[in-house]
This record gives sequence, C-alpha cells and structure tokens, in this order.
Amino acid sequence: MVSAQSGDVAAVKYFLERGGDVMKADDKGQTVLHHAVAAGCCKVTEFLLSKGVPVNIDYGRGTPAYLAAENEQDKTLKILLDHHANAGADVNCKGCAMTPLLFATWRGGYTNYIQFLLKAGADPNIPDDLGRLPIEFAAVRDCKEEVEMLFPLTSPIPNVRNWSIEGVISYAKIEEKKPMEQKHVERRMAFLKLQANTAFKQKEYKLASKLYGLAIDHAESATLYANRSLCKLLMGDGEGALSDALRCRMLRPDCAKACYRQATAHMLLKEYKQACHALLDAQKLDPGNAEIERELRLARYGGLLSH
Repeated sequence: MVSAQSGDVAAVKYFLERGGDVMKADDKGQTVLHHAVAAGCCKVTEFLLSKGVPVNIDYGRGTPAYLAAENEQDKTLKILLDHHANAGADVNCKGCAMTPLLFATWRGGYTNYIQFLLKAGADPNIPDDLGRLPIEFAAVRDCKEEVEMLFPLTSPIPNVRNWSIEGVISYAKIEEKKPMEQKHVERRMAFLKLQANTAFKQKEYKLASKLYGLAIDHAESATLYANRSLCKLLMGDGEGALSDALRCRMLRPDCAKACYRQATAHMLLKEYKQACHALLDAQKLDPGNAEIERELRLARYGGLLSH
C-alpha cells in the first residue's frame, strides 16, 4: 500500500511477485487500488487493473472510483471509468435541487468532470427549478469547450432559433441580461411547451393539453393556443378547440393557421357555414394553400348535405 501511494510501480511488482495480497483491505476498508487512485498514481492504477484487481472492489467504505472522486484525482478516475468502474452513485442525483452536471457547469472549473459525468450517463437535459440546462450555464460562462461537449447530447431548446454552438452561447448571453422574473416566466413556459410537445408526439393529447394550459398561465401565446386547440380537436372537444382557436386569432389576426383551427373546430361541431367563413379568411392570408382549399370544398359539401 505504501509503495502504491508513492507511485513506485517497481516496488509494487516486487511485492506481488513475492505473494503480496492485492485484495487485502486496511482498517478503513481500502485496498492497494484504493491507495493508488487516491494518491493519483496513474501507472500503479493501470498496473493493478492489468493484473486483474476488480475495478469496483468495495469492503463497505466505497469503491476506488468514489475515493478518486473524493480526492479530486481526475486522472485516476478517468482510468477507472475507462475500465467500466461504478462508483455506486446516482449520477443524476434524483430528488436533488441540482444535478452534479448542473453544478459543474454552473460553478465552473470542472470541465474534466463534465466529461466523466457524461460518460457515466449524466443526463444533460435535466433542468434546474428555473428550467435552465447545463449547456446554458456553460454558455453564460463563455466556456466553448463545455458547450461543445454538451451540444450533441442536448435536445434543442425551443427559444434558441439558431441551434448551433455559437447560437446557444449568443442566446445565453442575451438571456443573462434579462430581469430575473422575466427569465423565470420565459424559461418555465419554454420547459412546459417542450414537455407538451413531447406528450403530443406520444399521442397523449389530454396531458399535452394540460401542459399547454400551464404554459399559457405563465404567458399567453398564439402558438400555445393553436397547439392546445389541436389537442382538443383530436380529443373530440369541439367547443374547447373553437374557444382556443378564437383566442389564437385575437392574438394573431394575420395567422392563417388560427383561421384553419377555427374552421376545423366548426367542422367538428357541424357548423359548416362558420367553417366556410373561417376558411375564406385563411385563404386570403395564405392563397394557394392546397390544404385550405380542400377543407373549404369539404365545408361547402357538408353545408349542402346539412340542407
């Protein structure tokens, strides 16, 4: 153990060749491998692992990976992770106010650990309680290296129009200058919208409708009303879909989609005359749209049948 701590590979080999027990633990539950990684002795760590010492050996006081992390020995920790070490910890720290990945990107100076956390399965799409993601913290600190690490594993942020490394950094800096309350509202709305979009893709229309509603409670948006209107249409709620479509039209009078949503709701309610009026409005805003023209023919046909 002493030779392992000092990084003396030759001495470690000497003791092993003469029957030294690499599996034996001291009174703290630490083996030769524990002592090597805690001291940051890379060559000894690699040598012991090459001799078949179990990477996750644990006598109840923690694994070598845990000890390496506790002693901030990132080089020996990397060697252990390369050998599929398991520190026995929840890398996403469920139930915590901030995940280790969020903390590392927020605090700064932990670039190497971010790489280890990602390799160990840390989820870069878990936000803090204000909806902020690790990549945003890294971008605010202008740490391009961390943003580049996180970018391929991060789902596009709805409010970032230019979804690129440079786009994320530019967005984060603009967001940082906004008043805290405004940022909180916008982030919360964006997070809820993202969850709603996911629920919609999974055809969970009732959940999606509820989430769009929560986002609307934070800040009204024509897009949110249009999306919730579609959810209600798919659930067969014509009245609810119509109400949302009309609200969408009030917020965006020049939006053809709002007129189209209104018309579809009228069609569901078999109000064909009103549907025709809404579709004619949509046609003026988006002339030549084949879908609008097709729905207009159906609405006129439905009106004839109703008579």
